[in-house]
Amino acid sequence: MPPLPSFPPIALTIAGSDSGGGAGVQADLKTFSALGVYGASVVTAITAQNTKGVTAVENVSPEIVAAQIDAVLSDLDVKAVKIGMVSRRETIIAIAEALRRFDRQAVVDPVMVATSGDPLLQPDAMAALTCELLPLAVVVTPNLPEAALLTGRPFAEGEAEMARQAEALMRAGARSVLIKGGHLRGSDATDLFFDGDRLVRFPAKRVETRNDHGTGCTLSAAIAAGLAKGQSLAEAAGAAKAYLHAAISAADRLKVGEGRGPVHHFHEWWPR
Repeated sequence: MPPLPSFPPIALTIAGSDSGGGAGVQADLKTFSALGVYGASVVTAITAQNTKGVTAVENVSPEIVAAQIDAVLSDLDVKAVKIGMVSRRETIIAIAEALRRFDRQAVVDPVMVATSGDPLLQPDAMAALTCELLPLAVVVTPNLPEAALLTGRPFAEGEAEMARQAEALMRAGARSVLIKGGHLRGSDATDLFFDGDRLVRFPAKRVETRNDHGTGCTLSAAIAAGLAKGQSLAEAAGAAKAYLHAAISAADRLKVGEGRGPVHHFHEWWPR
């Protein structure tokens, strides 16, 4: 028997836990809540981290990851899944098998390197990510370093190379690609969405702040939230970009930690 329809819409995050609360599962659940979506979670790894960086990572076994997915998807009417930090090949395969069983639309954020520069993806997991998860995702959301690693191409320094890398990821099996341009130089941070037929620009003025921890997690979770609410992929991507830009713009209103603080997920509700 399929799960009963739910209200509000439900989204699931499959990602690592950030003990500092700014990224990973914690950021995803905050994003879901801020956008009116009930959030469920599957923890793939436990990290010891704060605004200064990651000091330790312990992966959850693939069996427990699969058991969490089965428990959630066999009961909750999940409309969209966001997949973040999955650092081991065996875990990636377990997630892919679960997605095939339950047939949910998935947003894949290929988390390879933390904002602090700490590596989060084991080398032997790269091929599994490309072969197993990319073809199952409705959209993959790499930043510029991740897109370069996935395609084996140079770091993109402009939109033309971003578009070429989006095409390369489509040839590798992705159904659509949103390449994030936050690492570009200049006053704008433009993301490019490509689905094989159209190339859509999502421009935004760059916000000068050091409090940008969890931006990639937040964007991909916001896309999943939009999909859970029934938005088209392009609509969800555009709304997610607007939400993230507002969260970054309000980030300096938070005083969290001594390093790179989080974006402000609840900027519309918490008092100034």
